[in-house]
Amino acid sequence: MNRKFLITGAVFGLLAVILGAFAAHGLKESISSESLNSFETGVRFQMYHAFLLLIIGSWKSFAEKSLNTIFYLFCLGVILFSGSIYLLSTGSIIGIDFTLIALVTPLGGTLLILGWAILLLKFIKLKKK
Repeated sequence: MNRKFLITGAVFGLLAVILGAFAAHGLKESISSESLNSFETGVRFQMYHAFLLLIIGSWKSFAEKSLNTIFYLFCLGVILFSGSIYLLSTGSIIGIDFTLIALVTPLGGTLLILGWAILLLKFIKLKKK
């Protein structure tokens, strides 16, 4: 088991539940339905990757170097992707125009895609038992 993955997955999951509840109850009347949908997309992607980190954290199949690369790609990807969506969605409430960080969202998405691609390659290279 990889403690780093498990703790990070649990933190991402905890925050996704809190942010999802906040969106459903606290933001519903404060932001547009389009912004609310975007916020929920950020929460959903964060939760998907929280589950993935928990699953990977319970494996013993991969080398530490591969795991570190996957870990940092997913963590940075979630922070940039979901984090930028949270800021862009709530900018009208906060009173700050976050449109300058809009390019961070696809960068975060690209990091998530790279993490999944490396994970796929590792699965392909697994030896049959």
